Amino acid sequence: MIKLTKFNSKTNKKGEFVLNAEIIETIEQTPDTVITLTDGKKLIVEESMDDVVRKTMAYRRALRQY
Repeated sequence: MIKLTKFNSKTNKKGEFVLNAEIIETIEQTPDTVITLTDGKKLIVEESMDDVVRKTMAYRRALRQY
């Protein structure tokens, strides 16, 4: 699971959410960061594409330690 922030949520303090990194299919920078899930749903987040990739890699590394 990775913690992300919904796009334009600065006015809403509840903009953070947790995403199951296993259901990410693609990540695009267009210039907003768009995450496409395996079911076709798209999410726009404030983090950069590189940040999402780093968080996903850290999540997967953590899984291997157990």
